[in-house]
Formats: sequence, C-alpha cells, structure tokens
Amino acid sequence: MNKTLITIAVAALVSGCSLAPVYQRPGAPVTQAWPQGEAYKPGKPAPDAKAAADIQWRDFITDDKLRELVGMALANNRDLRVSTLNIEKARAQYNIDRAALLPKVSAGVDQNASRAPGGTITRQYTGGLVFPSYELDFFGKVRNLSEAGLQTYLGTQEARNAQQIALVSEVATAWLTLAADKERLRLAQDTLKSQQISFELSKRRFDAGATSGLDMYEAQSSVEAARNDMAIYTAQVAADENALALLVGVPVPERLLPQGPLDNVAQLADLPEGVPSAVLQRRPDVVEAERSLQAANANIGVARAAFFPSITLTGTAGSASSSLSGLFKAGSGAWSFAPQVNLPIFDGGVNSANLSIARTNRDIAVAQYEKSIQSAFREVADALAQRGTMDERLASQVALTTASEKSFKIHEARYEKGTESYLNALVSQRAMYSAQQGLITARLAKATNQITLYKVLGGGWS
Repeated sequence: MNKTLITIAVAALVSGCSLAPVYQRPGAPVTQAWPQGEAYKPGKPAPDAKAAADIQWRDFITDDKLRELVGMALANNRDLRVSTLNIEKARAQYNIDRAALLPKVSAGVDQNASRAPGGTITRQYTGGLVFPSYELDFFGKVRNLSEAGLQTYLGTQEARNAQQIALVSEVATAWLTLAADKERLRLAQDTLKSQQISFELSKRRFDAGATSGLDMYEAQSSVEAARNDMAIYTAQVAADENALALLVGVPVPERLLPQGPLDNVAQLADLPEGVPSAVLQRRPDVVEAERSLQAANANIGVARAAFFPSITLTGTAGSASSSLSGLFKAGSGAWSFAPQVNLPIFDGGVNSANLSIARTNRDIAVAQYEKSIQSAFREVADALAQRGTMDERLASQVALTTASEKSFKIHEARYEKGTESYLNALVSQRAMYSAQQGLITARLAKATNQITLYKVLGGGWS
C-alpha cells in the first residue's frame, strides 16, 4: 500500500510539462493618444489626479440621494445578481477542473459471488482504499484544462464588474433624466398658466370688440399646445420612475427622487483623461476579453497533448477474504496496481482537427480582444468630443434662452398696450418655450456626458 501511494505521489510531482504557447498580450490596435481637433478641448494636466478606475462611485457621485439610490441598485438589481451568481458557478466549475490534477481516493467494500457447475458457490470479499483512474499530466493536458477554467472563472468576475459599471451609469442617467423631465413638466405647467392668462385677456378684448377673433383663437391654440405638453411630460415622468424602479430592483422611496432644477442636482466629480493604453487595458470588459484569449491559448496546449501518450494509474490497497468475517484480519492484506499507457496511432485526423479548432479559436479571441480595445477607444473618444463642445453648446443655449425671454417680454408688453397683434407675442413665446426646453436638454446632456465618460474610462466597479 505504501509503495502504491509513493508511486502515485512521485508520478504527480514529475508531471506538469505544458504544450500551450507562451502567452503574449497582443499590442493595442489604437493610437497612443486620444484624438485631437476642434471637437476636443485640451486635457488639463494633473499628474497627481486619480484615474477614473480608481475613483469609487461614492466619490464620483456627490448627491446624497443619488448615492443612496445607487447603493440600493447594487444590492437589489437582478441583472447584477445574475452576474454574481455566474461567478459562483464558474468558481465551482474551476474547482472541478482543478480537482483533476490530484488523484482521487475512495473507500469501499465489495463482494464477488460465483456458482460452479456442481452447485458450489464461492464468495470473495474485498475492502480498503480505491485509487480510480488517474492520468499523469506529463504533457500538461489536465493542467491546461485547469488554466482554461481559471481564466473563464476570472472572466466572469470581470463581466460582473462591467455589469456594475453599466448599472451605476444607468441609475445615475435615469435619475437625472427623471429630474430633467420633471423640470420640463414644471415648465409646461408654468407656460400653461401664462397662456391661460393671455387667452382670457384676448377673449375679453374680443368680447369688447377691440380685436378680431384671430387673436383669441391663436391664444387658445397656445393653451391647448401647453396642455398637450403637460400630458406628455406627466406620462414621461411616470415612465422614468418605472424605469428607475426596475434598475434599482425595489420600489424607489419618494424621498430619493430628484427635486428641484436639474442644474442643482447634477453634481458630479471632475475626471482626468489619462493615457489610452493605461486606461483601456483596465476596463473590465477589455480584461474579460483578454481572459477569454488566455483560456483559448491554454486550450491549444490541451489539443497538442492529445498527440502524445497518456499514462493512467489505477490501484487498490486493503484486505481480501473468502468470508466477510475474515475481512481486515491479520494476513488478509491485498493490493493491485494497474498502470496503462495509451499511444495514439491513427484517429482519422481527429486530433489534427481539434488542434486546428483550438488555434482558430485563439485567433478569434485575439480579434475579439483587439475589437474590445477599439470599441473602448471609440467610446472614450466620442465622450471626449462631446465634452469638448459641451461648454460652448450650453453657453449658447443659455444666451439664446435669455434673449428669447427678453424678446417675449417686449412683445407681450406691446400686445397688452395694443400696439401690435398677438401673433408676434405668440411667435416670441413659442421661441422662448423652445429655448427653455433646449436649455434643460443641454444641461442634461452635460451631466450624462460626465457619467458616460466616467463609465467608458472604466470607473464605477470598485
């Protein structure tokens, strides 16, 4: 029994040669700097600034209500819960793959009964330790299978991190969108009140014969348009709240819903840009793609090992007796040791085909890894282009809104004095309303761009 155990242990120690190619990370198929041009403003030099991936989401989100809401989403969102459970499943599968590196030992008691032609029945009882078939991993087949399982398991962790990044971004964006739509609804309500006052004034003038019915009907059309907008934004606010509840995973308390103007609640931390290669290779989705590549690289070693001999060991050590009562008594010791060598000679090209598949899968994984970097680079570049033009867009929208409000006040005063028709005031009012709506949209775009930039730079998973 001792000799058997020693033989198996020595065989396990001398095994471990790997036929997998030495892994080398492919070069990043993107430029070494972010795009430059009119759409991009120069990045502010900040040598001591943290990268987005090192800024925790609690530090990036400064609003207490939104911070608490994101925490609730991370605890209750079902998609994130599935990603976490996938990690547990992958970990268990990796433990199964890794267990093949060690010999298995079990204990058992067997009976073998047979009847001779004369009617004599003989019985043989055996009991002890059983060492099932254990493959010596001389060429790294089992070890590379375990490595592929490990990389798959680590990849599920990165997938979960990527899911968290997306969830933080989606909750913050949905919350700010709700704030913007609430502000649009308040604007429609204020506009409706103003238009109703103008309509009542036009109606009194028409009844007094001071104006034609045209002014009254134009004022009425503005009232109905504002009422229509109120209905639209009322429904949109309800839809926003439903979308937010789905992301959070539980009903959202009223106290955590955004209140007040969007400009007051959209408070987020500033972000440095960083160097593309350092930023992109830390993104969980890019790391996940690299894990898949490493798993495919290990599978090549598995396919190569199939061309070489495989050695398996099977053994038992214990006791044997013709009677159950004599089992495990002195002098009943027995053992068996059955090594087996399997040398592939002809398989009809199966091993060659499997190796070709493994290499092709590795090449596919390389292309997918490079595509993930290119996609990440494009997402960051797009977000930087938006950020580079956002300040000018917002400033122009503020100026447009201010000018439109002043223009409307002038036309409204002239109409009330009777120096011009209501048409000029109506056109001016609609222009002001459109500019005010555009200002809300611009402020929302600026806030969501900051969230998007945080997401695509790899922030939000820690």
